[in-house]
Amino acid sequence: MVKPAREGGEPVSIHEEIEVFLASHADEGYRAFQAKLIPNIDPGSIVGVRTPDLRKFAKTLARRDDVDEFLAALPYRTFEEAQLHSFIIAQERDFDQLVAKIERFLPFVDNWATCDQLSCRGLAAGSDAALAKVRSWLESDHEYTVRFAIGVLMQLFLDERFRPEFLTWVAGVSRPEYYVNMMRAWYFAEALAKQPVAAEEVIASGALDVWTHNKAIQKAVESRRIASEQKEHLRALRRRLS
Repeated sequence: MVKPAREGGEPVSIHEEIEVFLASHADEGYRAFQAKLIPNIDPGSIVGVRTPDLRKFAKTLARRDDVDEFLAALPYRTFEEAQLHSFIIAQERDFDQLVAKIERFLPFVDNWATCDQLSCRGLAAGSDAALAKVRSWLESDHEYTVRFAIGVLMQLFLDERFRPEFLTWVAGVSRPEYYVNMMRAWYFAEALAKQPVAAEEVIASGALDVWTHNKAIQKAVESRRIASEQKEHLRALRRRLS
């Protein structure tokens, strides 16, 4: 792809193009809204650019010859640059290249939004290899790498690729972070809808810590995909905090 150029013909760097784009699409109201949704990051790092605009722009950036220059510039100054990074690498179609790019990026992910919007769909092309990566990511010391791994299991391995042992993997995660345990609860709530027999067996066994156990039941009970009879049974499985 030909790089954008100034009037004199000098090409505009990818960093300059991104800076101009972010400034021209900034929305103060949306910035304030995002800051409330992602309270654990510096609100000053949020520009306030809407996600659909970032996704569209990322497709343009991915075609630039110098896109790797941007991808190598970690860590970024703004939340939106990290979002652009995640949307760019999600377009990678080669499995090994995708894994390499994800693993380079994950240590710099510092919030749930960037973590959850990093698409893992391309990992479905190599299911067994992806599962091996999930196992290693679950053992990471980095909060959002663990959250991402659970998200991969939830998005790619709760339907026809499901195996009961995956529930044990998630139940076995022992972490203090809110955003990890919220993802564990979300995973089990989804499992209760998609794999109810196996998931309820784990819930009933008491394998989860009390907070995650009760949060998973809460989210499942709030779901329209769970039958009323199953909801009543789940309510009876709630546990008291000691």
